[in-house]
Amino acid sequence: MIILKAENISKQYRLGLVGTGTLSHDLNRLWYRLRGKEDPYSKVGAVNDRSTKAEEEYVWALRDINFEVQQGEVLGIIGKNGAGKSTLLKILSRVTGPTTGSIKTKGRIASLLEVGTGFHPELTGRENIYLNGAILGMTKTEIAAKEDEIIDFSGCNMYIDTPVKRYSSGMRVRLGFAVAAFLEPDILVVDEVLAVGDAEFQKKAIGKMQDISKGEGRTVLFVSHNMASVKNLCTRVIVLENGVSVYEGDTIDGVDFYLNNANDNKKGIKEKLINRKDRLGDGSFKFTNIRLSNKEGLEVVHCISGQYLKVEMFYKAFKSFQVDKFIFAFAIFDLYGNKITGLSSIESGMRLSRINKEGIITWEIPNLLLREGRYFLTIHASYNTAEPNDYLDVVENACEIQVLPGDFWNTSTINRKGNDMILPSKVY
Repeated sequence: MIILKAENISKQYRLGLVGTGTLSHDLNRLWYRLRGKEDPYSKVGAVNDRSTKAEEEYVWALRDINFEVQQGEVLGIIGKNGAGKSTLLKILSRVTGPTTGSIKTKGRIASLLEVGTGFHPELTGRENIYLNGAILGMTKTEIAAKEDEIIDFSGCNMYIDTPVKRYSSGMRVRLGFAVAAFLEPDILVVDEVLAVGDAEFQKKAIGKMQDISKGEGRTVLFVSHNMASVKNLCTRVIVLENGVSVYEGDTIDGVDFYLNNANDNKKGIKEKLINRKDRLGDGSFKFTNIRLSNKEGLEVVHCISGQYLKVEMFYKAFKSFQVDKFIFAFAIFDLYGNKITGLSSIESGMRLSRINKEGIITWEIPNLLLREGRYFLTIHASYNTAEPNDYLDVVENACEIQVLPGDFWNTSTINRKGNDMILPSKVY
């Protein structure tokens, strides 16, 4: 059964000002409305790309969004910051209205859009439970029957009779989620607020949302940048980009689509690497490009902790080299310049068969043992020894590796034997 249907949803905002900003615009809109005609400003407006300079008065935060949600389904909505995810959830939750289009729903909607949504800061946690329940249309008796479960799940027992204004952001999220989840809405809308909570609460919240959808047959709309949570929880995903839906379908394929198209610098690695002036070496050998790919051979711009990663370093050699004297290596550094791991052809015992005029050096990492975060890859080639006098080409921070959290402990086996986590594959 379809419990929610969005038809041609668009949302327009005027940049820089509240409202239309001018009396002439207001009168013009009124004149068109009285004659039963379309808003004259509904056809103008820039694309929702936050990185570009504003050249028009209006911007489309969302444009022509269409989808249906079945009862008991968990729909993930993913995309970069500013893609329109939160705007869409606010429209679905009736917090704001669409500029064009319509929303059709069946049943009650409970939303957790940001820290403290729907809470009155001067009221206690207990009073806010009853306030939120009343907003959802529940009776005092119905709310009282759920009160103990809500308080226990939130873990805020000690402060439940304290005004919410004295709660930390994490405590507000805990109580807000507990209220939204336990007051039995037909549709639960959750924005990227779980990131504020600690690891224990995130685990409880994910488990509760699974119970809501699978056990109780209710619907969940879930926005998150944690791709592991999206994969574990969602039955289907929508990917938004610049306010437009660019993918709708299978969760795994959708996450891969998002990860492989989310990095604005993907196409610039080769150009940046070739033009680097701060490289060390004698110029007889140069790295020209770096390619990161997954187990299926697809190029990736984000990596997931615990999963397979292949690193390919493209090169050009401008003279002949004896393969037994050629040394290459790479190292991974964190944001603070600390070396996390690395490996050289000497340490791995790799025997090179040849060095061509152009070729690829390949490393395979069966389990990427890196936590979530940003890392930088330094690549190195030298001849005879690894001393500076023998450097052929060394490029520090040749490319960035963005690692997203993965469901590592449940799906993979950790290999703790030194650098066995990195396996040299081949050179050709």
